[in-house]
Amino acid sequence: MITKMFCKFVKINCMFKKLSIVCGLCCWLLVAVAQNQLVGFNPNAVKKQLEIEKKFDSFLSSQRIGETIKLLSSVPHHTGSEGGKFVAEKVKQKFIEYGWDAEIKSYKVLFPTPVERVLEMTSPVKFVASLKEKSLKEDATSGQEGQLPTYNCWSADGDVTAGLIFVNYGLPSDYEILKQYGIDVKGKIVIAKYGRSWRGIKPKVAQEHGAIGCIIYSDPIDDGYVPGDVYPKGAYKNETGVQRGSVMDMVIYPGDPLTPNIGATENAKRLDRSEVTNLLKIPVLPISYGDALPLLEQLSGEVVPRDWVGGLPITYHFGDGNTQVHLKLKFNWQMTYANNVIATIKGNLFPNQWIIRGNHHDAWVNGAEDPISSLAVELDEAYAIGKLMKLGWKPKRTLVYCAWDAEEPGLMGSTEWVEDNADILNKNAVVYINSDGNGRGFVNIDGSQAFENMITQILKNVTDPQTNISVFDRDRLKNLSATKSLEEGRKIIDNPFYKIDAVGSGSDYSPFIQHLGIPALNIGFGGEDGGGEYHSIFDSYDLYARFKDINFIYGPALAKVTGRTILRISESEVLPFNYKNTAKTILTYIKEVEDLANQIRFKHQLENLKINENSQALSADPQKKLVFNKTLYKPDQYLNFSPLMKAIAALNLAVEKIELTPEKLTASEQQHLNMKLYQAEKKLLSKEGLPRRSWYKHTIYAPGFYTGYGVKTLPGIREAIEQNDYTEAQQQIFEAAAAISNLAKFLEE
Repeated sequence: MITKMFCKFVKINCMFKKLSIVCGLCCWLLVAVAQNQLVGFNPNAVKKQLEIEKKFDSFLSSQRIGETIKLLSSVPHHTGSEGGKFVAEKVKQKFIEYGWDAEIKSYKVLFPTPVERVLEMTSPVKFVASLKEKSLKEDATSGQEGQLPTYNCWSADGDVTAGLIFVNYGLPSDYEILKQYGIDVKGKIVIAKYGRSWRGIKPKVAQEHGAIGCIIYSDPIDDGYVPGDVYPKGAYKNETGVQRGSVMDMVIYPGDPLTPNIGATENAKRLDRSEVTNLLKIPVLPISYGDALPLLEQLSGEVVPRDWVGGLPITYHFGDGNTQVHLKLKFNWQMTYANNVIATIKGNLFPNQWIIRGNHHDAWVNGAEDPISSLAVELDEAYAIGKLMKLGWKPKRTLVYCAWDAEEPGLMGSTEWVEDNADILNKNAVVYINSDGNGRGFVNIDGSQAFENMITQILKNVTDPQTNISVFDRDRLKNLSATKSLEEGRKIIDNPFYKIDAVGSGSDYSPFIQHLGIPALNIGFGGEDGGGEYHSIFDSYDLYARFKDINFIYGPALAKVTGRTILRISESEVLPFNYKNTAKTILTYIKEVEDLANQIRFKHQLENLKINENSQALSADPQKKLVFNKTLYKPDQYLNFSPLMKAIAALNLAVEKIELTPEKLTASEQQHLNMKLYQAEKKLLSKEGLPRRSWYKHTIYAPGFYTGYGVKTLPGIREAIEQNDYTEAQQQIFEAAAAISNLAKFLEE
């Protein structure tokens, strides 16, 4: 199958650029063949390493992973609950049983839970929303006691009544459309669809536009009967399903909102809640599309644009304020404990070099997919490593396996641990490897591009359990099938490496890479496991086993990818970083922001010109043409990108000089180089952090101010350009250039 598909693709391309494509394909095949050369290993150490990895694989068990998923998702286990304590203790117990040293490290954090939730329409008709998901006989855990009600954590308390306005997905661009229609949401309650952005952006933007309340619902066009059969017949969201979730403004800072930049220990100095800068001031509530339908069908006013229309059997209107809604929310703003499980195996050669692996254990309800599916994989990795230890193997570097609590409310468990241990992590942490849910489909990896060489070799050595081709090949075929041009296809074939994507936010890697500059990877499988169970009572073992990963075959696949990554970093003589890939990637980001600046500048300037009035003057009067061009190209809207280009040129020169071949280095040279390699990413940090959110210090990656989980590369520059703040954009160019130059100088040494 794979051979036929590639031959067909290459044949089509050969009509145009035969030589280029054949050469590119040959390069790719040559890299694929060179499996006896592992990144960071002497040739004489490769055989032993591959034997260790083969034994590791033999200890993995899809059956055991399935049993662990069933056990740990058997009870609701949100932060601070009895179920949460049960899961943390079970995880600790398993680590100890597998031969690890394990302890529970707790932090005292703020975690609000709902006391009162009311949503009702008072006119033109009466309606009271149920705000409840129905239990199903086909789902054994869907009616359990102890489940958190449907709510958005970090909503403000509030009791408001106002007209209802439909705002599509509630993004800044949607408010531009509302403005064109003359619709103002000030003093109104808005209703937005889930999707197209992180949920917390919707109330944030609504609040900025003067709304006094926000309702979020899952429209069936995105998350219901339009994409597939609803649960229990299929995996998609039924009419009562609701997506819970945090609406903390994590793009300001994640973690316990009362203790920014310091660990939330028992006696930590805490802010008063009135001083916190990353919490909303308006009430916000998630609802099902079953509860949304009666509200939306009563909206009047103009009909929405076609691309705003959802999947409900109604005509979608903006609303004109005549549909009155009462929203009342009250929360218990309680302190509770986030219980992290920390397990370690001390390295026998380099105990002060830590390889950290993590996955959270808390869930909004039972959380079979999010997070237990990948936590079970982490535990199976720990089991396999424990079995290797019993055979006499010992890791060269210290392994630290973590199961985080309070990830769902805002990455609290991991962030507090990182902030509390910042000094020792800055010295010892080599890498952080994260997962956060796993399912059927394709591998997805984002993080530090310096690992692309190593990751490529690993993915070519792991077999996809559905297709029996390598995980690398399956990803390559997926990308080829999605190409829209021959040029795109040629680039895919010519690139011998797996492309690691940039990291945004939304999981526990964020404090490691974006706050401390510790290299990080986030790894999982998915793409063929669609459904609507996310953060609902239906994220259950029954749904997962039927629809997400039948027979749990992608559990071992994930364990092989993450396990090899850990074992190779642990055992390598020269740590498998290659900053050539980093430099190449940063250069693409520089070109992107430069293009963005040109596009936005020209767009805004052209909008301010009366082109029709000037068109005749341009052709008739050269002097007027000169005036026109001066108007078009305003000097204060030009940005000087030369500092970035000089910095990236220096980085390219520096990385070319680094010798990464272990057999050419003495033991002391290897040790010196390794210290440099894992400390290098920190040079990309800004001491002052990003504008208006100094917790985020990485100059290359950050979650977007209005994208939430979604990444913004070169974020300080990119977002300043998007906001037409050219003074700040130029400052951020200097800031990023300084960071890249620091990395170049550091590696030059």
